Amino acid sequence: MQVKVSAAAAALVVGCLLAACGKTQSAVSTGTLGHSDGNLVLIGHAAPLSGPLAHLGRDNENGARLAIEELNAQGVFIGADKVSLQLQSEDDAGDPVQAAVVAQKLVESKVAGVVGHMNSGATIAASRIYVAAGIPQISPSATNPEYTRQAFKTAFRVLADDTQLGRTLGKYAVGSLMAKTVAVVDDRTDYGWGVAEEFAKAVVAAGAKIVSKYSTSEKATDFGPILAGIRRKRPDIVFFGGMDAVAGPMLRQMKSLTIPSRFMGGDGICTADLAKLAGNAVADDKVFCAEAGGVEGDARAGLDQFKNRYRARFNTDIELYAPYAYDAVNLMVAAMVKAGSTDPAKYLPVLAATSGYQGVTGTIAFDLKGDVRNGAVTIKTLRGGKFMSLAVLH
Repeated sequence: MQVKVSAAAAALVVGCLLAACGKTQSAVSTGTLGHSDGNLVLIGHAAPLSGPLAHLGRDNENGARLAIEELNAQGVFIGADKVSLQLQSEDDAGDPVQAAVVAQKLVESKVAGVVGHMNSGATIAASRIYVAAGIPQISPSATNPEYTRQAFKTAFRVLADDTQLGRTLGKYAVGSLMAKTVAVVDDRTDYGWGVAEEFAKAVVAAGAKIVSKYSTSEKATDFGPILAGIRRKRPDIVFFGGMDAVAGPMLRQMKSLTIPSRFMGGDGICTADLAKLAGNAVADDKVFCAEAGGVEGDARAGLDQFKNRYRARFNTDIELYAPYAYDAVNLMVAAMVKAGSTDPAKYLPVLAATSGYQGVTGTIAFDLKGDVRNGAVTIKTLRGGKFMSLAVLH
């Protein structure tokens, strides 16, 4: 599978960076960390800033950048010193091999911490570099469970993982959408395959039937053979584990083949760009997705205010993960302030003990793995070309 090849290639690069390329693991871990010159504090960020996922990567970068700008405007004191925060953002192209290279660059820049990476494969590949250097890493968007199940003390995420996403979607498909037959397609990435597997398990557990399973790739544009098979099965729902850049063309081709099935996916398709990528081929209430996160009631006001500030700063609406990147930066800096130090060795225990933090994405506390406790999942549907929230589930 493509995922296994990418993971193996990433492992080779990581091994080279930690050993054969002139740096032992202990050498990477030494040196003064968490500062640059004077009172300048570097916060690393990594995401795909080029390629088909660049719109999502830029969204993450914008969320992190807005947090940095607001914190600097407010004034940040760590110990007795006022510091200036600076974002060092790098393009990992969404590729595990490039992610490992980018991670090493950030380590060598002596960043105090990293917000990223965006997609799961890149996040997992980079995490070995950060744990060797002792640098905290908070992913605002990687949902594959493997990331935090590696037992790396430096790895955190601020949203629900694929297990919760897939299970919630599967239960919703059968219990609320009354699906009896389902076809499943994944893009062979760590994220896409993982969320599709969890969804399929939940569908079967809820009493429905998986009538077909297919795999494509994260760069595919032609789904003729897959959709021909799905058309013959006539499932109630087609589930796609992958990102919007592939889901959009798939939806266009489903329409051209007059496949009437409803379409579901994880947070990777819950983007502002999906309707445009689908070429307006989607009728209302035909596409459903689950976003990892969600707030209700009074907490909704904080998220709405963030969206307004984001729009005013960048002249565009958020795509998907920007609020989580924003919270990740603020969490990291709050831990530094509480610890009175930008040294990762000193503020990492404070970050790990985060509990009751009120972010724009809700209340954040970490469990022993570094996962957010009681992560919410928001079920959405596409109406009038925009995703509308249907329910926030825990």
